[in-house]
Amino acid sequence: MSDLASTETLFRRLLGADRFDTLPAPLRTLHLRAGRAVWRGEVEVTRGTGALSRLCAWATRLPRAGHGPIEVEIVASDGREQWTRHIDGHAMRSRLWAGDGLLNERLGLVTFAFALSSGGDDIVWTVARVRVLGLLPLPVAWFSGVHACESAGDDGRYRFEVVAALPLAGPLVHYRGWLAVA
Repeated sequence: MSDLASTETLFRRLLGADRFDTLPAPLRTLHLRAGRAVWRGEVEVTRGTGALSRLCAWATRLPRAGHGPIEVEIVASDGREQWTRHIDGHAMRSRLWAGDGLLNERLGLVTFAFALSSGGDDIVWTVARVRVLGLLPLPVAWFSGVHACESAGDDGRYRFEVVAALPLAGPLVHYRGWLAVA
């Protein structure tokens, strides 16, 4: 793993140094690395079962239902990050970058723009904009059931929870777990 970066990183820039620097150590550690870092832990994934839910999950390359190990590889450079989440033999890749004060994440055919906020002990991702194929905007109201939260457990581990549900399609995915980031 590379050393902690001395320059402004993506999440520190978007949250602001004052808020970022007060986050628990596991969150700061995960988001301050430059270069390549690999984090391992456990994850539990539940998936929606309807046809539309499965189609939406395929379009965004969401992981299958199950419980077990997770490996997250983050490559950070030049204000951009590439995340690859390895879950049960499935690789879910996304690219992250800043734009208009938002965290943009390209996940499969869909690009989300998230507003990041922090209550001091966590980072909350809230959908602010969505585009399909980078061109077609979708109503943000459709994505009120999509959100993510990063926090630190009492055990010092980095914790994550991601929920995605859409009108008509219902639940797409709910995954949560931890990573050892020491």
